[in-house]
Amino acid sequence: MTARSDLPADFVWGTATAAYQVEGAAALDGRGPSIWDTFARRPGAVVGGDTGDVAVDHYHRFGEDVDLMRELGTNAYRFSLSWSRLLPEGTGTVNRAGVDFYRRLAERLLERGVAPWATLYHWDLPQALQDRGGWLERDTAERFADFAATAHDALGDLVTSWITLNEPWCAAFLGHGSGVHAPGLQVGARASHAAHHLLLGHGLAVDAVRAGRSGASVGVTLNLYSVRPASDGAADRDAARRVDGLQNRFFLEPVLAGRYPEDVVRDLGEQEWFAANAADLARIQRPIDFLGVNYYSRHTVAAPDAAPLAAPDAAPDAAPDAAPGAVRSPAAGESTFGPAFPGSEDVRSVDTGAPRTHMGWPVVPEGLVDVLEQAHALAPALPLHVTENGSAYPDTVGGDGLVHDAERLRYLQQHVDACAAARERGIPLQGYFVWSLMDNFEWAWGFSRRFGLVHVDYATQQRTVKDSGRWLRAFLREGATTAD
Repeated sequence: MTARSDLPADFVWGTATAAYQVEGAAALDGRGPSIWDTFARRPGAVVGGDTGDVAVDHYHRFGEDVDLMRELGTNAYRFSLSWSRLLPEGTGTVNRAGVDFYRRLAERLLERGVAPWATLYHWDLPQALQDRGGWLERDTAERFADFAATAHDALGDLVTSWITLNEPWCAAFLGHGSGVHAPGLQVGARASHAAHHLLLGHGLAVDAVRAGRSGASVGVTLNLYSVRPASDGAADRDAARRVDGLQNRFFLEPVLAGRYPEDVVRDLGEQEWFAANAADLARIQRPIDFLGVNYYSRHTVAAPDAAPLAAPDAAPDAAPDAAPGAVRSPAAGESTFGPAFPGSEDVRSVDTGAPRTHMGWPVVPEGLVDVLEQAHALAPALPLHVTENGSAYPDTVGGDGLVHDAERLRYLQQHVDACAAARERGIPLQGYFVWSLMDNFEWAWGFSRRFGLVHVDYATQQRTVKDSGRWLRAFLREGATTAD
């Protein structure tokens, strides 16, 4: 079992959240509506009709939440900036109240010895920009660069670690392919155009941050999945190629190598469009200081002509019920990857018998090493950070007033072990952020899924540190491997 001393003394240990999932105060202090405000009100879009209007009220309770981080012993906090809280129309006049909130948050973090890591985009595009076409329009990438400059100008004296995008795969393909995430569109392979504009926005934002105060460290976060064929047969290996291509290589290669994988563009049938926009690759491949990797699980896949399979691995954040007329991403019990994977709709996902989280995702810790190696092979000198890793389970507060989440505790131990294994292989892994600091609004799943180290009673907003959080505190402070 890994001990704290097995990893470098300057290793970053953090927790992570996203603005729409935790802040609440959706209509307060000048904040404008985002696509998630709009999407969450669409009948059937979110489990239980939940919204992020209040979420876990981090906007008013951030001081208490920062104190919890200090109690846990973490030294970094990855949060996202609400674009529409800073620029209610997506562009134009800056909302001073929004700036003041994030400055108070960053100042409180620094006072408590917790480094602020700001993510510029975690899926909450201002609705005003969506009304102008959103990420399907090239202009949104330009507006994102303007937002990056605005945010860095407002906070750059307090925040030195910046992430441009969180999981552009989800924003593009769950938002524009399957339609189970905001803005809830189904445009087929054109979802790849949204992905391209997101990546272009990333590159432009890197330059915008660098043009500000010196000393900023800037990177991007990609959600990578370990992908394995169900057999060594040619058809299953091709299925794995297609899923790995769209999930991983379609984002890693333009950012790190300045190219799109030709086989993926061919699978999409979008050769002409990407050829016409090839000049953007020089902007997408801007030098970055680190790559963030979000890892949760592995896809084990088979060709459609394989024998009948058991319940498949679930797709990221797939919702059990989508908006009327929408085609859902595959959830546990379905047999294909569906429209979130254009060009791979008939690929089947195999149940390998691994234990599963409440999301239906198989627990495969060694897959974290797989994806870190994949990124490392493309950019051997680039520092890596695990910017999200965690698990959902149906936690409850027991009669003793505690939350005994043994499965999550074990999940974290196993993935910390994987971090140590990656370091032993020479991978320059420099940090690990647990998703999430606390239970929150889990996108299309609403409040029905809990990822937190801290349990939140959504009726009272009471916070209770779970056993997994108590284990992390002991691990970081004393190198212990069990909860105190």
